[in-house]
Amino acid sequence: MDPAPNTEIRMFGFLHSARKAKGLAPRVHLYIPPEGRIAQEIAEELELPMDKIEGVFVNHLVYALDHVIHSGDKVAFISRGVPGPHRFSLGIHGAGKGAGRPDS
Repeated sequence: MDPAPNTEIRMFGFLHSARKAKGLAPRVHLYIPPEGRIAQEIAEELELPMDKIEGVFVNHLVYALDHVIHSGDKVAFISRGVPGPHRFSLGIHGAGKGAGRPDS
């Protein structure tokens, strides 16, 4: 038997629309093991278009796709195309340019 889901994953922007167009939910619950999982692995499992992902919100902070997601984290994948001023205020600018948070 599979372990019970312990983490909600959301998709925003284009990723939300793309999932709905495929008849898939834009919000899913997954089991994340105690050691965590890399965000990119989760995105691939959810069949998200990797070239359309800007970054991932984890507990209200933006990270690159190499960030480790832990059980119970608040997670949302965000698509490219967030307008300019919001990219900076939300911390999205530079999220995909390397490991960790863009300001670290």
